[in-house]
Amino acid sequence: MEIDDLTPAERRVWRAFAIGEEVNFRTGRAEWGPARTVRARVLRSVLLGGPRQPGETAALRLRGARITGPLDLRNACVESVVHLTHCRFEDAVDLDGAQLRYFSLRDSELPRLSATRARFDGNLRLTRCRVGGPVRVDGARIGGLLLLDGAVLTPGDTSEPALRLNHLAVDDDLYAPGLSAGGQVRLDGAHVAGSVDLTGARLEGAGATALHAQPLAVEGDLLLRESRVAGRIDLRGARVTGRLDLSYAELSHPGQTALRASSATIGELWLRGGPPVRGTLNLRRSQIDVLFLDPGMLPAEVLVNSLVYTSLTPHEPAERRLPMLERDGDGYVPHAYEQLTAAYRRIGDDHGARVVQLAKQRRHRRTLPWYGRVWGAVQDVTVGYGFRPLRAAGWLLSLLAIGSAAFALHHPPPLKADEAPPFSPVFYTLDLLLPVISFGQDASFAPRGGYQVLAHVLVLTGWILATTVIAGITRTVSRQ
Repeated sequence: MEIDDLTPAERRVWRAFAIGEEVNFRTGRAEWGPARTVRARVLRSVLLGGPRQPGETAALRLRGARITGPLDLRNACVESVVHLTHCRFEDAVDLDGAQLRYFSLRDSELPRLSATRARFDGNLRLTRCRVGGPVRVDGARIGGLLLLDGAVLTPGDTSEPALRLNHLAVDDDLYAPGLSAGGQVRLDGAHVAGSVDLTGARLEGAGATALHAQPLAVEGDLLLRESRVAGRIDLRGARVTGRLDLSYAELSHPGQTALRASSATIGELWLRGGPPVRGTLNLRRSQIDVLFLDPGMLPAEVLVNSLVYTSLTPHEPAERRLPMLERDGDGYVPHAYEQLTAAYRRIGDDHGARVVQLAKQRRHRRTLPWYGRVWGAVQDVTVGYGFRPLRAAGWLLSLLAIGSAAFALHHPPPLKADEAPPFSPVFYTLDLLLPVISFGQDASFAPRGGYQVLAHVLVLTGWILATTVIAGITRTVSRQ
């Protein structure tokens, strides 16, 4: 391209490129007129064959320009850094397959951006960009940061993702606090060597999935603190080495799954401080080292079948943790109770562990046939399935007092008057209650009428108590 073919504004850009000087069209100009208009094909010519000056580093630094026509850099090799800040693009920016050093569109406005399979030696910066169409960076490789902080993505067609980062590889952070996406964000198969920061993001899934990232790999943290997500967050199979932080977040997908982090491997999962999740929380088959779970954020349905976690914080009474297991849409899940029991035992809270195990037995009882439920109720009332052993002593003492008082008022007649030992109402009652121990009283005296009925009741009750105590002790010993 000859310089004579350029407008005065374009000549400024052409000359400044050779020495890496910034051209600022914003000074004192509010309108987007010819004085600040640059054709996209001129920018392409500058980047691919612009002037060079010995001893200077060529760079395209443009601020506040109106750029007309599509900026087509497909499969181009651009050796200069590119700063196109506060610019207004009339057409799309196409970087598919391009190789670039550093590319910044900070504070710019454009209809759409495509950079599939592009390679960036440094950063790709879209800070506070306003994009009216989809942004596609599928399969790209970014050697530095991908910056989307404060970006506003409002695609007209909500059936297409607002931001597609499938199979993206970022050697540093994906930095996007305050991102606003009016459509789905996709990170399928992406790998981020640093952290993914979506703090304060606003993600609108248009009634479906807002963030689709299976299986995403993040070597650092995945931060969604104070974010507002309308739609499903799908992290099935994701691997987050650091922390998945949903503190103070507002997750909403009523009647559907709000957070799906099943079959995932996560260092720490923080769900605290925010309003209750509106939708299902799915953590099936995941492995989590630290589960920081605020009971107040739990939704009406929680799926934790085969979830494995090392520690559960903050420390809460077992009674506040049990509703999470009661809300499991899979029904009775023994593994979930065992995991919660192990978490309490790990911190030395034996009382909490016993409360969880007792709740497990009661939940299991509901799945049994009627006769199993009856026997379970007897074990529960008498000894609390072995977790309330003092109840048996209370029952025995009460029955001993009742029997002793009754037989003290009416001594049963001896079977053989000349051979019977002196009658003792206390030891006679003990003989009836204790099925193994004998004090020689029950074999020597024979009550009649209502007292005979009382004796039979004491014998039957003694056997039930003994059986339930043995069952409870056996269950406790087997767990130890």
